[in-house]
Amino acid sequence: MGTSKDQGPAGGPERGILHPEQPLTEDERDLSLRPRNLAEFLGQAVMKENLAVFITAAKARNESLDHLFLIGPPGLGKTTLAQVVARELEADFKVTSAPALDKPKDLAGILTTVTERTVFFIDEIHRLKPAMEEMLYIAMEDYELDWIIGQGPSARTIRIPLPPFTLVGATTKAGNVASPLVSRFGITCRFSFYEQADMEAIVRRSAGILRAALEDDAAALLASSSRGTPRVANRLLRRMRDFAQVLGKAAITREVVEEGLRRLEIDSLGLERHDREILRIIIERYNGGPVGAETLAISVGEAVDTLEDYYEPYLIQSGLLQRTPRGRVVTSLAYEHLKIPKANHENPGFLF
Repeated sequence: MGTSKDQGPAGGPERGILHPEQPLTEDERDLSLRPRNLAEFLGQAVMKENLAVFITAAKARNESLDHLFLIGPPGLGKTTLAQVVARELEADFKVTSAPALDKPKDLAGILTTVTERTVFFIDEIHRLKPAMEEMLYIAMEDYELDWIIGQGPSARTIRIPLPPFTLVGATTKAGNVASPLVSRFGITCRFSFYEQADMEAIVRRSAGILRAALEDDAAALLASSSRGTPRVANRLLRRMRDFAQVLGKAAITREVVEEGLRRLEIDSLGLERHDREILRIIIERYNGGPVGAETLAISVGEAVDTLEDYYEPYLIQSGLLQRTPRGRVVTSLAYEHLKIPKANHENPGFLF
């Protein structure tokens, strides 16, 4: 099969080799894989098209973009999209995460430094403390900051004006974000796992930036094994490049990818060893379910948040796992994929 025709990071023709004369550093590679504008942001077509309209309209009116709420599993591009929005708006970009904001003064310190039309990104916004959520209510709606001066009977509240800015909040758990905060976001974008064609395009683009020759059928296999997640695809691509180099291959071929996936214990659905272990434990210890999240997390040796945020979304999307009011239940597809006879383990109290 022929190699990809993607261009390198500077827009010039791709050299198509694994050992460029002037290789990028690892940090430069990681940064360069991130799209820089909406045109380079592949996938999520409907969301991207709508966002382009909102950005164009805001720029035409010379206004800040309405506050933006990004929802989706890890690795789908929420942080990247926030950076892209800032570039498209030609605005400053400030970034933090909710766990890093320990006290109200931490948030106030950032808000008082924003300039007009600044894009202020808060990751894991569902983990904000209530005091900071309340501070954001007024900042988002009235572009003012409530601040208390003094203590005791002499304490008084002053309002500090803020320039119009755009708050971008990202979360993997939209249900854990307080309703008053959610209602203040004017634009909501829900990320879904990427389609096969989009994943192939992402893998080819990344291979071009990394200057790694990638055959078409290898790109297809990598895309189908990446859990519909660009972050996983880019990680696997770098590992396949390592295997190709050590095996003495001039390009990443399908055979290289098959060997690499076997060594990394990743199967045809993109499931890692731990994904399969989760399904096996539900089948073998709990007769296919239902089993509660906390019990399952203890059984597999993971935190509940990790189980719910990283492993479960893809297992559910793949039709291998179901969340029910009584707990997690594996589906018939899981038995088939793991080649476990369903009759030996099925729970007669639950209908699939």
